[in-house]
Amino acid sequence: MHSVNGLYAITPDTEDSERLIEQVSAALDGGARVLQYRNKGSDPVRRLWQASILASLARSRDALFIVNDDIALARAVQADGVHVGRDDAAIASARAALGPAAIVGASCYNSIELARAAVAAGASYVAFGAVFPSGTKPGAVAAPLQLFAQSADLGVPRVAIGGITAANAAQVVAAGADAIAVIGGLFDGDDVAERAATLAALFHN
Repeated sequence: MHSVNGLYAITPDTEDSERLIEQVSAALDGGARVLQYRNKGSDPVRRLWQASILASLARSRDALFIVNDDIALARAVQADGVHVGRDDAAIASARAALGPAAIVGASCYNSIELARAAVAAGASYVAFGAVFPSGTKPGAVAAPLQLFAQSADLGVPRVAIGGITAANAAQVVAAGADAIAVIGGLFDGDDVAERAATLAALFHN
Protein backbone atom coordinates (compact mmCIF):
# COMPACT_ATOMS: atom_id res chain seq x y z
CA MET A 1 0.00 0.00 0.00
CA HIS A 2 1.41 3.35 -0.96
CA SER A 3 1.32 6.40 1.27
CA VAL A 4 -1.06 9.34 1.17
CA ASN A 5 0.52 11.66 -1.39
CA GLY A 6 -0.15 13.60 -4.56
CA LEU A 7 -3.65 14.42 -5.73
CA TYR A 8 -6.27 13.46 -3.14
CA ALA A 9 -9.73 13.58 -4.74
CA ILE A 10 -12.79 14.05 -2.52
CA THR A 11 -16.15 13.23 -4.05
CA PRO A 12 -18.89 15.86 -4.27
CA ASP A 13 -22.26 15.17 -2.62
CA THR A 14 -24.55 13.87 -5.35
CA GLU A 15 -27.49 11.56 -5.87
CA ASP A 16 -26.45 11.07 -9.51
CA SER A 17 -24.46 7.86 -9.14
CA GLU A 18 -23.81 7.47 -12.86
CA ARG A 19 -22.22 10.91 -13.14
CA LEU A 20 -20.27 10.36 -9.91
CA ILE A 21 -18.74 7.12 -11.26
CA GLU A 22 -17.93 8.84 -14.55
CA GLN A 23 -16.23 11.78 -12.81
CA VAL A 24 -14.29 9.60 -10.36
CA SER A 25 -13.06 7.37 -13.20
CA ALA A 26 -11.79 10.47 -14.97
CA ALA A 27 -10.06 11.76 -11.84
CA LEU A 28 -8.32 8.43 -11.27
CA ASP A 29 -7.32 8.19 -14.93
CA GLY A 30 -5.89 11.71 -14.62
CA GLY A 31 -3.64 10.70 -11.74
CA ALA A 32 -5.49 10.95 -8.40
CA ARG A 33 -3.59 8.77 -5.91
CA VAL A 34 -6.17 8.89 -3.11
CA LEU A 35 -9.97 8.94 -3.33
CA GLN A 36 -12.20 9.90 -0.42
CA TYR A 37 -15.90 9.12 -0.55
CA ARG A 38 -17.76 11.95 1.14
CA ASN A 39 -21.55 12.02 1.03
CA LYS A 40 -23.45 13.54 3.92
CA GLY A 41 -26.92 13.50 2.40
CA SER A 42 -27.55 10.20 0.65
CA ASP A 43 -29.62 7.36 2.04
CA PRO A 44 -27.69 4.39 3.53
CA VAL A 45 -28.45 1.99 0.68
CA ARG A 46 -27.27 4.44 -1.97
CA ARG A 47 -24.17 5.32 0.08
CA LEU A 48 -23.23 1.65 0.39
CA TRP A 49 -23.74 1.09 -3.34
CA GLN A 50 -21.77 4.20 -4.34
CA ALA A 51 -18.96 3.42 -1.91
CA SER A 52 -18.71 -0.19 -3.13
CA ILE A 53 -18.40 0.86 -6.77
CA LEU A 54 -15.89 3.61 -5.99
CA ALA A 55 -13.80 1.28 -3.82
CA SER A 56 -13.53 -1.13 -6.77
CA LEU A 57 -12.63 1.72 -9.12
CA ALA A 58 -9.88 2.93 -6.79
CA ARG A 59 -8.46 -0.57 -6.41
CA SER A 60 -8.41 -1.05 -10.17
CA ARG A 61 -6.28 2.12 -10.53
CA ASP A 62 -3.99 1.35 -7.55
CA ALA A 63 -5.33 4.34 -5.63
CA LEU A 64 -6.15 4.44 -1.93
CA PHE A 65 -9.84 4.52 -1.00
CA ILE A 66 -10.86 6.43 2.12
CA VAL A 67 -14.37 6.87 3.56
CA ASN A 68 -15.28 10.14 5.25
CA ASP A 69 -16.40 9.84 8.85
CA ASP A 70 -18.16 6.45 8.66
CA ILE A 71 -16.19 3.57 10.15
CA ALA A 72 -18.95 1.01 9.55
CA LEU A 73 -19.17 1.90 5.86
CA ALA A 74 -15.38 1.77 5.53
CA ARG A 75 -15.42 -1.75 6.96
CA ALA A 76 -18.34 -2.83 4.77
CA VAL A 77 -16.58 -1.90 1.51
CA GLN A 78 -13.10 -2.90 2.72
CA ALA A 79 -11.79 0.64 2.30
CA ASP A 80 -8.11 1.35 2.91
CA GLY A 81 -9.13 3.67 5.71
CA VAL A 82 -11.32 6.43 7.08
CA HIS A 83 -11.05 10.18 7.62
CA VAL A 84 -12.35 11.50 10.95
CA GLY A 85 -12.56 14.82 12.75
CA ARG A 86 -10.24 16.15 15.41
CA ASP A 87 -11.50 13.88 18.21
CA ASP A 88 -8.75 11.61 19.54
CA ALA A 89 -11.40 9.07 20.61
CA ALA A 90 -12.65 8.84 17.00
CA ILE A 91 -9.11 8.15 15.82
CA ALA A 92 -8.69 5.41 18.42
CA SER A 93 -12.11 3.91 17.53
CA ALA A 94 -11.26 3.86 13.83
CA ARG A 95 -7.91 2.25 14.51
CA ALA A 96 -9.51 -0.40 16.74
CA ALA A 97 -12.29 -1.17 14.24
CA LEU A 98 -10.24 -1.19 11.05
CA GLY A 99 -6.98 -2.69 12.29
CA PRO A 100 -3.35 -1.60 12.46
CA ALA A 101 -2.85 -1.48 8.69
CA ALA A 102 -5.75 0.91 8.07
CA ILE A 103 -5.19 4.52 7.12
CA VAL A 104 -6.78 6.92 9.59
CA GLY A 105 -6.78 10.59 8.63
CA ALA A 106 -7.61 13.47 10.94
CA SER A 107 -8.75 17.04 10.31
CA CYS A 108 -6.50 19.45 12.20
CA TYR A 109 -7.75 22.74 10.74
CA ASN A 110 -5.06 25.37 11.50
CA SER A 111 -3.54 23.78 14.60
CA ILE A 112 -0.13 22.15 14.98
CA GLU A 113 -1.18 21.14 18.51
CA LEU A 114 -4.19 19.22 17.17
CA ALA A 115 -1.94 17.58 14.60
CA ARG A 116 0.54 16.42 17.22
CA ALA A 117 -2.28 15.05 19.38
CA ALA A 118 -3.79 13.27 16.37
CA VAL A 119 -0.49 11.60 15.49
CA ALA A 120 -0.05 10.56 19.13
CA ALA A 121 -3.56 9.05 19.03
CA GLY A 122 -2.70 6.99 15.96
CA ALA A 123 -3.50 9.14 12.92
CA SER A 124 -1.79 8.03 9.68
CA TYR A 125 -1.98 11.51 8.16
CA VAL A 126 -3.24 14.97 9.12
CA ALA A 127 -5.15 17.52 7.08
CA PHE A 128 -4.77 21.30 7.40
CA GLY A 129 -7.27 23.70 5.93
CA ALA A 130 -8.91 25.66 4.59
CA VAL A 131 -5.71 26.86 2.92
CA PHE A 132 -7.81 29.08 0.62
CA PRO A 133 -11.45 30.24 0.86
CA SER A 134 -13.60 27.16 0.23
CA GLY A 135 -16.81 26.95 -1.75
CA THR A 136 -17.64 23.62 -0.11
CA LYS A 137 -17.15 24.97 3.44
CA PRO A 138 -17.40 28.79 3.23
CA GLY A 139 -17.15 29.18 7.02
CA ALA A 140 -14.03 27.03 7.42
CA VAL A 141 -11.16 28.34 9.52
CA ALA A 142 -8.22 29.72 7.52
CA ALA A 143 -5.01 27.68 7.68
CA PRO A 144 -1.79 29.50 6.69
CA LEU A 145 0.55 27.72 4.31
CA GLN A 146 3.39 28.15 6.83
CA LEU A 147 1.84 25.25 8.74
CA PHE A 148 3.45 22.81 6.31
CA ALA A 149 6.97 23.98 7.11
CA GLN A 150 6.15 24.09 10.82
CA SER A 151 4.79 20.53 10.76
CA ALA A 152 7.65 18.92 8.82
CA ASP A 153 8.71 16.87 11.86
CA LEU A 154 5.34 15.18 12.45
CA GLY A 155 6.43 11.98 10.73
CA VAL A 156 3.15 11.51 8.80
CA PRO A 157 1.89 12.90 5.47
CA ARG A 158 0.30 16.34 5.63
CA VAL A 159 -2.70 17.02 3.40
CA ALA A 160 -3.86 20.50 2.37
CA ILE A 161 -7.56 21.13 1.80
CA GLY A 162 -9.83 24.06 1.04
CA GLY A 163 -10.27 26.12 -2.10
CA ILE A 164 -7.45 24.42 -4.01
CA THR A 165 -7.56 24.78 -7.80
CA ALA A 166 -5.13 24.43 -10.70
CA ALA A 167 -4.48 28.18 -10.35
CA ASN A 168 -3.20 28.07 -6.76
CA ALA A 169 -2.17 24.46 -6.11
CA ALA A 170 1.50 25.04 -6.93
CA GLN A 171 1.77 27.39 -3.93
CA VAL A 172 0.54 24.61 -1.64
CA VAL A 173 2.93 22.01 -3.04
CA ALA A 174 5.81 24.51 -2.76
CA ALA A 175 4.86 25.13 0.89
CA GLY A 176 5.50 21.44 1.63
CA ALA A 177 2.13 19.68 1.50
CA ASP A 178 2.46 15.97 0.77
CA ALA A 179 -0.99 15.84 -0.81
CA ILE A 180 -3.66 18.27 -1.98
CA ALA A 181 -7.31 17.40 -1.31
CA VAL A 182 -9.59 18.83 -3.98
CA ILE A 183 -13.37 18.76 -4.45
CA GLY A 184 -14.77 21.66 -6.50
CA GLY A 185 -11.46 22.50 -8.14
CA LEU A 186 -11.49 19.00 -9.61
CA PHE A 187 -15.13 18.00 -10.07
CA ASP A 188 -16.89 21.30 -10.94
CA GLY A 189 -16.83 21.00 -14.73
CA ASP A 190 -16.52 18.47 -17.51
CA ASP A 191 -12.74 18.33 -17.93
CA VAL A 192 -12.08 16.27 -14.80
CA ALA A 193 -9.31 14.08 -16.26
CA GLU A 194 -7.47 17.12 -17.58
CA ARG A 195 -7.72 18.96 -14.27
CA ALA A 196 -6.58 15.86 -12.40
CA ALA A 197 -3.56 15.49 -14.69
CA THR A 198 -2.62 19.14 -14.17
CA LEU A 199 -2.85 18.84 -10.38
CA ALA A 200 -1.11 15.45 -10.21
CA ALA A 201 1.76 16.72 -12.37
CA LEU A 202 2.73 19.20 -9.63
CA PHE A 203 4.11 16.28 -7.62
CA HIS A 204 6.25 14.92 -10.47
CA ASN A 205 8.51 17.94 -10.86
